[in-house]
Amino acid sequence: MSDAALRQPQPAPVPAQMHQVPVPGGSLACWDTGGDGPAIVLLHPGTGSHAVWGYQQPVLAGAGYRVLAYSRRSHMGSPATEDPGCAAEDLLALLDHFGIARAHLLGCAAGAIVAWDFALSFPDRVGRMVLACTHMGLEDPDYAALSASLRPKGFAEMPGHFREVGPSYRAANPEGTAAWLALEHAAIPGKRQEQRRMNRLDVAALGRLAMPVLLIGGDADLWAPPPVFRIFHRALPGSELVILAECGHAAQWEQPEAFNSAVIAFLGR
Repeated sequence: MSDAALRQPQPAPVPAQMHQVPVPGGSLACWDTGGDGPAIVLLHPGTGSHAVWGYQQPVLAGAGYRVLAYSRRSHMGSPATEDPGCAAEDLLALLDHFGIARAHLLGCAAGAIVAWDFALSFPDRVGRMVLACTHMGLEDPDYAALSASLRPKGFAEMPGHFREVGPSYRAANPEGTAAWLALEHAAIPGKRQEQRRMNRLDVAALGRLAMPVLLIGGDADLWAPPPVFRIFHRALPGSELVILAECGHAAQWEQPEAFNSAVIAFLGR
């Protein structure tokens, strides 16, 4: 891969309206491009917010989709609440608020965990689902041990861009890395809230997902390298798997052209 491929400029955004969506005890900041196309909801990583989708918003809208993204509680524009609530229930409240009966879901990292927790409880509300750069939050003891063994003690205290952004991107695109860091620093103004799940998330639960699923991983992802994504792929009958070369934990940011192409092709099938 050329360095130029890792230095793609962000396309101009399309107009979107900002909303505050009520949820029990608080509200969620959300933008919506509107339109009559199929809805797709973007669920951000734990280091992000509704503002991290600059590479995806105009491309998906240009492909005919109604694109929505929101910040989960304690992330940019969505204040922390006394009770952190359940992330999947908040997503349900958001769809109901906009009168969206069924939507595609695109979740990255922690956002993917919310997406498939939601899909387990409300399968009729989900069209197709993209789960990218995530360890899935699986609770199986053997998987938890495997996942923990991939990262040394102190990993959580290491700089965010080291943990999240692949070395190829950091080397080829220091400006893009700085822009990613700025979004990360702005994403969580206080302490990040951990929200409840609706389901036990384990390998058996992955097998209960009936909707079409696309898995996207990066070959340099420190959280979930390709062998881990192949575990997910085997557990999800009929799922599709794409591994992006020279890519870390932020595929939607590091390699947006390849990422977007895979997503649009999958949604269109």
